[in-house]
Amino acid sequence: MIKRREEFYEESGLTESVTIPVRFSEVDSLGIVWDGHYILYFEQGREAFGKTYGIDYMTVQKAGYTTPIVKSTCEHKLPLRYGDTARIVTTYVDTPAAKMIFRFNIYNGKDQLVCQGETIQVFLDDTQNLALNVPDFVVDWKRKVGLL
Repeated sequence: MIKRREEFYEESGLTESVTIPVRFSEVDSLGIVWDGHYILYFEQGREAFGKTYGIDYMTVQKAGYTTPIVKSTCEHKLPLRYGDTARIVTTYVDTPAAKMIFRFNIYNGKDQLVCQGETIQVFLDDTQNLALNVPDFVVDWKRKVGLL
């Protein structure tokens, strides 16, 4: 039997937090946030992280890449309701592979963990080919933020 090596990814210490209101359009007939909206909350967390650390979508696009999500996980702990506030804490997970990994913790106004998850994004070049090596602009970014 071939044993696969367990992947090891370490949180980098690069974290960003953003607080958003839960809107009426995000709740279902039970009055709680519909589960699909948590993925949108992850997106808001990634956008806030990117703006803070200089690795936003426009920077990636200017470098000639896109970063589609290839995997996402979402584990629900408690419900969010209309009128609540949600604090999305986004952490970059450093990896030597040509991908970006983000972990998310979402808290309610009482600072209770309501959801946690992760997304993995890969790099596609301007001809939609998968980058097998970490793009140069990402290596430069990692140096700038102290990961290399």
